[in-house]
Amino acid sequence: MEKVFIKTSFAKRVKSMLNVDFKRAFTSPLFYIMIGASLVMPVLILVMTTMMDGMVSTDPQTGVQTVMEGFKNAWQAIGAVSGASSAMDMSLTSMCNINMLYFLMAIITCIFVSDDFRSGYAKNIFTVRAKKNDYVLSKTLVCFIGSACMLVAFFVGTVLGGAIAGLPFDTEGFNAGNLLACMLSKILLSSAFVSIYLLASVIAKQKTWLAILLSFGIGMLFYTVAPMVAPLDSNIINVLLCAVGGVGMSVGLGAISNIVLNKTALV
Repeated sequence: MEKVFIKTSFAKRVKSMLNVDFKRAFTSPLFYIMIGASLVMPVLILVMTTMMDGMVSTDPQTGVQTVMEGFKNAWQAIGAVSGASSAMDMSLTSMCNINMLYFLMAIITCIFVSDDFRSGYAKNIFTVRAKKNDYVLSKTLVCFIGSACMLVAFFVGTVLGGAIAGLPFDTEGFNAGNLLACMLSKILLSSAFVSIYLLASVIAKQKTWLAILLSFGIGMLFYTVAPMVAPLDSNIINVLLCAVGGVGMSVGLGAISNIVLNKTALV
């Protein structure tokens, strides 16, 4: 009897991969831990820094006094308007804001991918279900959605934290439309970081620690770009710039990830 092989289309393969990955992601405790952390972080940051605002610390060796400066506006936890801070600004408000999540995205991406190789799931999925490019596309989309959820959770936490700390929500130098464009820009930009972390993960495979180290190292090179391309006074140009940059890096680095998977052993 002649065997008939049915060729599965690209759309069906990707849909199947997405169904599996979304189910695994949304039933994973890690996903909800990261969302919860993203929600709580701005509340703690805004409340604690407001309590310590104005406190003076003295260096016992030099006698130099340092005055603690907290957030003056709740929206500083989201970012600053264009030109308000430089890329090398190391102040509290420039470091403890939503851009920190771009590093947390590395953790959720690396663990999610490394689990596939450590459990043998990746080898099995490539044998019976999907091709390497299907896997890369699915992981990019799922981790991008997860990253977007983290950013939205941080925004909600900022509103809660600002209200609890009694900080004003004044929109100086921007308006509600700019704030919406800022958040949309940051969400779109996260796809670029996800593609970086995915590449690091497929290089490291089951070595989660190596994937995270590579992700942090490469991510730091692009970290200073985030406040510049997605400030509080963002507009449609910023949204388009982040969209094009995110898609471009996702396609380019996704292609490299596909090559790495094809040229290296899966175990």
